[in-house]
Amino acid sequence: MNQVSNGMPQAMTYVVVEVAAGIATITLNRPDVRNAINDAMRAELIAAFDWADAARDVRAVVLTGAGKGFCSGGDVSGMRSRLEAAPGDVAFNGWKRQKQTHRGISAIHTMTKPVIAAVNGAAFGLGLDMALCCDFIIAVPGAKMSMSFVKRGLVSDGGGMYFLPRRVGLVRAKELILSGRVIESEEALAIGMIDRIGSGDLLAEARAWAAELSQGSPAAVALTKAIIDQTFERSADEIFALGREAQAICYTTGEHRASVEAFLNKSGG
Repeated sequence: MNQVSNGMPQAMTYVVVEVAAGIATITLNRPDVRNAINDAMRAELIAAFDWADAARDVRAVVLTGAGKGFCSGGDVSGMRSRLEAAPGDVAFNGWKRQKQTHRGISAIHTMTKPVIAAVNGAAFGLGLDMALCCDFIIAVPGAKMSMSFVKRGLVSDGGGMYFLPRRVGLVRAKELILSGRVIESEEALAIGMIDRIGSGDLLAEARAWAAELSQGSPAAVALTKAIIDQTFERSADEIFALGREAQAICYTTGEHRASVEAFLNKSGG
């Protein structure tokens, strides 16, 4: 497996990107601080996902962390510098940082390709939000997870208040967010917060799952993801309309034509 350089931004320090067999692995790379997210990592993460979305040879993405943890959340040193800013600047500076945070979450969530979070250890705060915004989550046994924002006097700012209720239901999401309690993989699986627990080599399992999910036509996969992600917010008629438009596009793809021709040739029709 080789680190990617062509088309990638230069001098990436806090994010590592590798591609093998059509699966891109994007690794948060600040293991000394349990992959806490600072402004530089946030910018590199956005660049990495934008690149992977556009790269024709990438069919799916696995997001993981270097070292023993997935992501401990926002960098506390950044929080300290925020508090040291002039009082008149705190809110506007925070607003701008939040825009970048949400750009990063959106880059992951709106990927046209399947994204799997391979949670290799603790996922707290923004780190857990980041996992939740992926399409699927697989975790190592015993991985600790917490919506820890409330313990720092904050609200979930990485989409957790949107994604978590869709996974575990409204009441359970409130309980997890308002308590900030730590749960482990086994409970997370039982309540639907994650989808699988790894039984061996986590990255190998995540990549195999990513390959399975990305065998279909890239157009069909992308359009399906885009429509399903709107299901809870739109009416049935709106989803049907989006489906009609998507199917019309699929009719024109080379993959659909090749599939139909192969079937007809095999059946003699």
